[in-house]
Amino acid sequence: MTSLTRLAVLVVVLAGAVGLAWSNPTMDDYMQFVGDELNRALDRKDQQTPSRERQFIQGFVRSQGKNLIEGMVRPATVRSNWGLVSRYETQVLDTKVVVLGIGSRFIPISGVEEVRAKIQQLAF
Repeated sequence: MTSLTRLAVLVVVLAGAVGLAWSNPTMDDYMQFVGDELNRALDRKDQQTPSRERQFIQGFVRSQGKNLIEGMVRPATVRSNWGLVSRYETQVLDTKVVVLGIGSRFIPISGVEEVRAKIQQLAF
């Protein structure tokens, strides 16, 4: 490889790293992800519950979901920021949840399905 080609490859790699660092999800982004996951879990449960119960659950989550997440999840979450990637570890419902955040996306590593199932059980 010529030195010009090496330099071009280095510039592309550095630009990619800067892009990943720039788009590394914040704690607020993670809280939004948790809210979305909560809604998905309740949507699945809602398909199995009668209409009146479904409306009650949806109304409660719409009005109080953000407060619940902020009050219960944020204090129970530790974010490890590695520059290009962040690791979020949350202890909720007696379950350790581990999620990686990279490039404005979240990749569940462990515990998400277990918590989703517990939420569905608690919902009725």
